[in-house]
Amino acid sequence: MSDLTPTAQLSAAGVSIWLDDLSRERLNSGSLQKLIEEKNVVGVTTNPSIFQAAISNGGPYSEQVSELARRDADVETAVFEITTQDVANACDLFAPIAEASKGVDGRVSIEVDPRKAWDTEGTIAEAKRLHEKVGKSNVHIKIPATLEGLEAITETLAAGISVNVTLIFSLERYRAVINAFLLGIEKAKENGHDLSQIHSVASFFVSRVDTEIDKRLTALAEKGERSDEANALKGKAGVANARLAYQIYQEQFGSERWKLLAEAGALPQRPLWASTGVKDPAYPDTLYVTELVAPNVVNTMPEKTLDATFDHAVVTGDTVTAHYDESNAVLNALEGLGVHYDDVVALLEKEGLEKFVTSWNELLEDVQQTLNSAKEA
Repeated sequence: MSDLTPTAQLSAAGVSIWLDDLSRERLNSGSLQKLIEEKNVVGVTTNPSIFQAAISNGGPYSEQVSELARRDADVETAVFEITTQDVANACDLFAPIAEASKGVDGRVSIEVDPRKAWDTEGTIAEAKRLHEKVGKSNVHIKIPATLEGLEAITETLAAGISVNVTLIFSLERYRAVINAFLLGIEKAKENGHDLSQIHSVASFFVSRVDTEIDKRLTALAEKGERSDEANALKGKAGVANARLAYQIYQEQFGSERWKLLAEAGALPQRPLWASTGVKDPAYPDTLYVTELVAPNVVNTMPEKTLDATFDHAVVTGDTVTAHYDESNAVLNALEGLGVHYDDVVALLEKEGLEKFVTSWNELLEDVQQTLNSAKEA
């Protein structure tokens, strides 16, 4: 039996643990530093929902908001200043890890305004603006994997900017994301950038796939339509989908096209497992951690999942690459029951983007109210 903690075992198995959360409170209190020291956290991801939750609590942000109010800053400027400051400070905290890992880890992600997810040129401009404002070599700019986002991913990488591609649900879209990445690195090479300094991850969402598919399986079972088959497939689609994504990763980054870029110093775009908090309490709370262990991946976890992993996860090495046939069988069985994969992933992308836009609008409303209060004080 290993003397290592489960999170240390995960790291040893090739999984980089990133925290899916950031706030000024975490930075100021030292709690983030503690997670680095004790639970093997080597990076951070953020999204509009995370910032909305953090900033709506006020507290550590009140002084900066008051200063912005004195400067008569508009709400868009205020949100930009607040979020980029948190990310820049987190980048400083993770700088030693970034240096030790040659930039592979120690990354902090910040997402473009989600309202620009369908605007290619707007996303490219926002990505460059965020990158310049944060001003840290270990920042990742998050770009949603919409069809409009694919060209933005390519052009942002071509400018030498590291990218976290987010909201990937389908295997077909994941192939397109890898192609966009390869195009971007090819262009970056033409543009004279040092390819060894450009990093990227592709964030493949897991638990939301089970949530939607399980809902459809439950409806089938309640109708009495092949209920045993439907119930037997619950909780299996998310892991199967992610495992097949890793198979694509292995194929694409074993290609001749990739080898030419690798010889020029390029680094592969690592798969990142996102949405790894278990939504159904009937499932093990470490399901999307222990079943997705493979070399050269990232698992970004909410703190609840991180704590559960540290406390009792059983890490048994690679739980991905021996399961490709089984994973294909799961998706085929779902299709056979009338649970259509393409419908599910299209809905999940739509809902994911809507959720982020809603959170962003709520964030703008909260900050506007705080600015107004500060001006009246």
